[in-house]
Amino acid sequence: MYATNVKRGTGLFLLILLFGLLHEASAQQKRPNILVRYINRLINDTTEPSKPQFLGYPTLAYAPETSWEFGISSLYVFYAKRDTTNRLSEISAFSFFTLEKQYGIILDNALYSDDNKWFLLGHSKMQSYPLLYFGIGPESHEEHIAQVNAVTLQIRQRVLRKVKKNFYVGLELDFQRLSSVQFVPATTDPFTLPIGSNGYANLEIGTGLVYDNRHNVLNVRHGFYSEVAYLHSDKSWGSDYNMSTLFIDNRLFIPMQKRNVLALQLMGQFNWGTVPFNQLSLMGGEMMMRGYYLGRYRDHNLIATQAEFRMLPLPFRFTKRWGLAGFIGAGTVFNQWDSLQLRNVVLAGGGGIRFLLFPKKDIYTRADVAFTREGPGFYIFVGEAF
Repeated sequence: MYATNVKRGTGLFLLILLFGLLHEASAQQKRPNILVRYINRLINDTTEPSKPQFLGYPTLAYAPETSWEFGISSLYVFYAKRDTTNRLSEISAFSFFTLEKQYGIILDNALYSDDNKWFLLGHSKMQSYPLLYFGIGPESHEEHIAQVNAVTLQIRQRVLRKVKKNFYVGLELDFQRLSSVQFVPATTDPFTLPIGSNGYANLEIGTGLVYDNRHNVLNVRHGFYSEVAYLHSDKSWGSDYNMSTLFIDNRLFIPMQKRNVLALQLMGQFNWGTVPFNQLSLMGGEMMMRGYYLGRYRDHNLIATQAEFRMLPLPFRFTKRWGLAGFIGAGTVFNQWDSLQLRNVVLAGGGGIRFLLFPKKDIYTRADVAFTREGPGFYIFVGEAF
């Protein structure tokens, strides 16, 4: 089993790698073609640091459960009031469709107002896309036992207000709806359908406390980020289940010499009550525990940590645009605290290359390969994993 997530950046990396060939092919022309002009404007960033920038590119991917997938990914970055003393805000979007008639759109935002008084941090998605289900617990099956076909709607948003320097307080909500759910067994062995297998809708509402002194959320050179959030859903306001979630995320970024960064993260998610299977703590994905499929391990509780050393850029005279990174992570899921065991901790690690996409804003695109005891995972994204 392996995780792969190259679709959001494949087109971008192909554009960069093909730029040299296209540039040579158009060198004889008085005016380069539109593709060369676009890539040249992208690679040779001459915009003012305060000016907003937009990036859009096509994506292509293939998986057995989706067949060919075609998509468009975009990124918009800006400073509030074009004041570079404000923190860099970003909005990213990814939409796709597949030859199996699957589709989706994913939106992420990290928005700062003028003087960083307001902070809006969110993740939303709507998609008809298959999920792989391995079971619940740290000793779940190595191969998925079912493919879950469903329509997923999720809106996770934080609206936070600065109350002191770098310290924010506000409301958080997480709405999740799973409909048209169908479990397609991948094995002849019987298994129990989990809570929520018939579909559900849950609205969790709560409060969050955040300390954040990062300046560039896509590539943090130094700083500290800490979030503690408590959310609750209740049948009295229309949710299908009574459940609560405590979420903790701590990130520390330590400068190492002029260009290098040591990034550290420790996070936990703890659920109690009646928790549907897709709102359990999910381990894996493109941010934490790279190399594992998101949801490869799931249970009521999760603890995970990772460290990454980034050389941005490499200390060579011949390049100011390329960098390298190496990372390692460890994590586990568990049902109750008395079931937490060291032998259930799994490891993941790997490395990747970086290309300085927007020099004036210090934004890199990354291509990572991660290794686990179950195989490798591949990821291409704009911005660092955390």
